[in-house]
Amino acid sequence: MKLSILLLVALVARSGYASADSPTFADVAYGPHAAQVLDFWQAEGDGPRPLLVYIHGGGWVAGDKKQKSDRFQLFLDRGISYAAINYRLTGEAPLPAPVHDAARAIQFIRSKTEEWNLDKNRIVLTGGSAGACTSMWLLLHDDLADSDSDDPVERESTRVTAAAVSAGQTSIDPKVIEPWLGPNVLQHRMINMAVGESTIEGALKNYEKHRDLYVEFSPYNHLDGKDPPLLMTYGNDMTLPSKNSGHGIHHPVYGVKLKEKSDQVGHECYLLIDGVSESDKYSTANDFLLDKLLTP
Repeated sequence: MKLSILLLVALVARSGYASADSPTFADVAYGPHAAQVLDFWQAEGDGPRPLLVYIHGGGWVAGDKKQKSDRFQLFLDRGISYAAINYRLTGEAPLPAPVHDAARAIQFIRSKTEEWNLDKNRIVLTGGSAGACTSMWLLLHDDLADSDSDDPVERESTRVTAAAVSAGQTSIDPKVIEPWLGPNVLQHRMINMAVGESTIEGALKNYEKHRDLYVEFSPYNHLDGKDPPLLMTYGNDMTLPSKNSGHGIHHPVYGVKLKEKSDQVGHECYLLIDGVSESDKYSTANDFLLDKLLTP
């Protein structure tokens, strides 16, 4: 028995399983700004590994890539590499900066696929709140690759395989979300700070100036039947109008609206809201993520 235990310990030690406690590479710069950094964990396995990328929330005004390791050790244990990114926040650089930073991070990661042993055809996104909004925008938006760029990173694709997100904003357009959710949603500073306005009153007063940004960075507007699969989860407080800014900015109606459009255009989309919406195929976001990451 003692010999068997020692043999097992030796085999595990040789296997080189990645630990979520320490990245393989920390604070890797993907751009010139101090906030344009990412952490990367390299998983073990035969052949190029699939990759899960985490984009943090915080309304694009706060937050950080740091998180509890037990949230993603599961994926490392299954041979899935993992990355978490930081990006510029809207208090310093409003849209398009936070979302375009995330797009560049994906392009940068793709430029490192040989060095980091990644399968560039199996990159999946996850995140909550504003990280979910960014993830959905990348999932649904046309490819931003610029084949003529002098920067090799910009020549890489921004398209991903799938995304599983939680409590995400499918639109940030105040003229769209107030009718959906009521006036309280506009009190969340994500909506005005996104376009560089210190107050929602200023954002509404100058709406025509900001309209193109609100339209462009609302994932709902980019959805079509050719987009990769998406799974969304939300809390189940369906109360309308929304009770307060926090309830409004994470309201499940965001998911309901996108799911309705997905069904209309034939897009593979799953909406999980306890007691309200379920899927016959996936009971949790992790079920979806593992399927999309591990299925060739």
